[in-house]
Amino acid sequence: MTDSRKLISIVIPAYNEEDNIDALAQRLSAVFDGEPDYDFEVLLVENGSADATYEKALAVHDTDPRFKVVQLARNFQMDGGLTAGLAHAAGDAAVTMAADLQDPPELIHDFLRKWEEGYEIVYQVVTERQGTGPIRTMNSKLFYVLANQLTDGRIPRNVSDFRLADRRVYETINTMEERNRFVRGLFAWVGFRTIGIESPRHPRTGGVSGAHTFKVLDLALKGIFAHSYIPLKLITISGITLSAMSFFAIVAFAVSFFTIGVPFAGFGTIVCLILLMFGLLFTMLGIVAEYVGLIYEEVKQRPNYIVRTTSGVEAHPAGEPVLHATVRAEDA
Repeated sequence: MTDSRKLISIVIPAYNEEDNIDALAQRLSAVFDGEPDYDFEVLLVENGSADATYEKALAVHDTDPRFKVVQLARNFQMDGGLTAGLAHAAGDAAVTMAADLQDPPELIHDFLRKWEEGYEIVYQVVTERQGTGPIRTMNSKLFYVLANQLTDGRIPRNVSDFRLADRRVYETINTMEERNRFVRGLFAWVGFRTIGIESPRHPRTGGVSGAHTFKVLDLALKGIFAHSYIPLKLITISGITLSAMSFFAIVAFAVSFFTIGVPFAGFGTIVCLILLMFGLLFTMLGIVAEYVGLIYEEVKQRPNYIVRTTSGVEAHPAGEPVLHATVRAEDA
């Protein structure tokens, strides 16, 4: 008799998370024990760590073969790790989450219940960011407001990468070959039947967060530019608006000159206006440069990640962008 239980793949990029791997494995195992009607596999994507994350992941794999390890050749950022993990996933559904336990594994129970109801994407809506400083919290709120407005609401506010996606969804994501990947935005773009579950984002259980302000800003800009053309449209709107304002200002100053005269030479005003215009000009050129940079990355067609080794992964997916990948002998 064939086992009809469905398989759930858990995709977890891990970068310098040696302090969290053991606790992560324990909590996930408890979740698996609480879902006897499902089979599980965990794809720990070691994302170019400089600590013992890879060794810790291998030790977990040796103890529990449900935990599989994909080691990347270097750090390919969160989205590269997610892309690598989803390419190796074999489940009827895949859950993507962080390794720092800010995404509570216990929420997977709720994800599965919603999936059973027919929802194809179930994501966490962050209600509170515990253990996060005011600057980081402000940056996150500002990003979600801008991303939501500039993408016509396709990227919901306060939605993290912690989500469950049906096989049809993540396989659709896998077919998208764009290099400037913002996986959160791709899930929003594809559509499907979607629902959010509110939950606080917990503090890290160990280690130091790599989500520094400039790195978060870079990710935010990439996400917005990769999923919205509105910044380009704002350049045209700004140009037309400033031209109209300049025309009316010239008319007003001309009338003032012939009727009441001018009280001072206006040197400071002219200098300020020149600086303002140059500031706007370089801002607009910067926006265009960001889009040109995205095009440059797409044209090069480099892979989104490179796999160095795999442990416990039965076979490499056909057509996957991999260079010099090897498999541990005991897992072959």
